[in-house]
Amino acid sequence: MLQSDVFPGLEFQSIVVFLLCLFLASLRVGAFLVASPFFGSRMVPLPVRIVFSFALGLGAMNYVNFPSYEVLTSAAILPIIFQEIILGLVCGMVLTICFSTVILAGEKIASTSGLAFASQIDPANGAQSPVISQIFSLFLLILFFSLNGHLVAFELLFKSYDAIPLGVVSSYAAMMELGLEASNTVYEQAVLIVLPIVSLLFLMNLGIGFITKSAPQLNLFSFGFPMTILGTFFALYFSVDAIQFVFSELIDLSLNFVRLVLSGGYNGGE
Repeated sequence: MLQSDVFPGLEFQSIVVFLLCLFLASLRVGAFLVASPFFGSRMVPLPVRIVFSFALGLGAMNYVNFPSYEVLTSAAILPIIFQEIILGLVCGMVLTICFSTVILAGEKIASTSGLAFASQIDPANGAQSPVISQIFSLFLLILFFSLNGHLVAFELLFKSYDAIPLGVVSSYAAMMELGLEASNTVYEQAVLIVLPIVSLLFLMNLGIGFITKSAPQLNLFSFGFPMTILGTFFALYFSVDAIQFVFSELIDLSLNFVRLVLSGGYNGGE
């Protein structure tokens, strides 16, 4: 049942069918918005997400082949609803897992440089995190929107109805494998971000150790601690250009995971 079967004229008998079709079309993208970064954070109010989900669902109705009226009004619709919710949540969670790479990298840099005490409430999840992690997270979100990553994600969701139509059983085992692979990417990419800065801090601490050994009056707290923090700021300042390329590759990698979840080759465990 296409949109053209229920939308033109919109007779009174078709209102219920149209609302059911709109509800089904909004589930996948709505679940994605709940679990995805930024859209699923506390910065976006829940009513805004609900309205945005139905607005995107209205646009997705052009891509969806809906089941028959008998299926829509029977208990057979329940597995389809759960599948749409799980599919959207998996896509959003995979994207969130990949984006948490920068948070882990910021925590490691903060703990190495002595800035772990400089933490504040993260507006995304309401928990405390180091300031460096929040700077990295905001920087990644700015790059994500400036590179139109959100538009690519929505395009993948709309086109996924051709690869995984409504009512087609997906391989949930393959979803779990992709989730584990995405979590493995967190540590790999975090090491790539952290390693240059931490190596520089290690060499700096090594030099501070020689200086404090030769001049005991320059102890760790009066000399080493301020120099380490100052060196961290300089390292972060001069590595912005390199970090943006790493973050761009991270965005491409996270969108590739979403593409694998929503691709036809993944469907059926192939």
